[in-house]
Amino acid sequence: MLLDPQVQAFLDQVAAMNLPPLNTMSVEEARQVAAALSEMHGAPDPVASVDNLALPSPEGEIPIRVYTPEQRGPLPVLLYCHGGGWVLGDLESHDTLCRTLANAAGCVVASVDYRLAPEHKFPAAAEDAYAATRWVAENAGQIGGDPQRIAVGGDSAGGNLAAVVALMARDRGGPHLVFQLLIYPATDTSCDTVSCRVNGEGYFLTLEMMRWFWNHYLSSEADRGNAYAAPLRAPDLRGLPPALVVTAEFDPLRDEGEAYAARLRAAGVPVQLKRYDGMIHGFFGMGALVDQARTAMEEVAAGLRAAFSSPPRQGRGNALKKLFDSIRSSR
Repeated sequence: MLLDPQVQAFLDQVAAMNLPPLNTMSVEEARQVAAALSEMHGAPDPVASVDNLALPSPEGEIPIRVYTPEQRGPLPVLLYCHGGGWVLGDLESHDTLCRTLANAAGCVVASVDYRLAPEHKFPAAAEDAYAATRWVAENAGQIGGDPQRIAVGGDSAGGNLAAVVALMARDRGGPHLVFQLLIYPATDTSCDTVSCRVNGEGYFLTLEMMRWFWNHYLSSEADRGNAYAAPLRAPDLRGLPPALVVTAEFDPLRDEGEAYAARLRAAGVPVQLKRYDGMIHGFFGMGALVDQARTAMEEVAAGLRAAFSSPPRQGRGNALKKLFDSIRSSR
């Protein structure tokens, strides 16, 4: 397939800025550039309410931002982890995306502002994401949510954290999660796949950037094999919630996301994998610029609605399969 023309226009616009690669910048410089690029995501959708909360934690308060759509509650809840390589991003960088998701999926979205590396190395971000998920499940009523319908999701490093939270919830006895939404997730530390090699330069996220992110996030070589850093290395994926895994054709992380989907399926976890041709890493937040990003948002929202409306446990995988079969057959 060819690169989508609208994505190419975005890449041309970024190239015209003549910025040095993120991995050659200081962390603070990279954060400033990432914040500026996030302003290209377009005007935020209105929602019924936006509430900023601070959750108690032994390591200090964890900020979350709760987006509530117009629908009457109690509503299902999506705990969302932003992307940014565990180094970049915050509540503001994904504000537009979370608003759109809340409205499209008809759910409360709780966006977690986890601690960033390198100031706070692994497993700080994962532990914050898990603590926020526990709080949301235990206090869902306070935010208009249904404690029986809690999902986790995220993009890129946030997809990694969502997958890790699902593992932690299984390993630690809760909370019960009905779904995991993994948008081009980082699932392995090796950076040694076909997609890393063929898509590692010229498509926004580069192989050298990924190595830079991992080096800032991890504390030691031993961390590289830890399943809570690299969920693809988990020895057992049984008992995890149903998943939707989104990948992009020209993304260095494409193959590891698809490998994780394959391992989930082999472990008996209901999973749907959707690759978006012509797309690059980060496209999901480009709804103001890329038509296929809006299509992906609609399909992700449909997946969330199906998961939230399915009867407990046994029905969820079938409902998601029917939904995505219908999407494929309509094309």
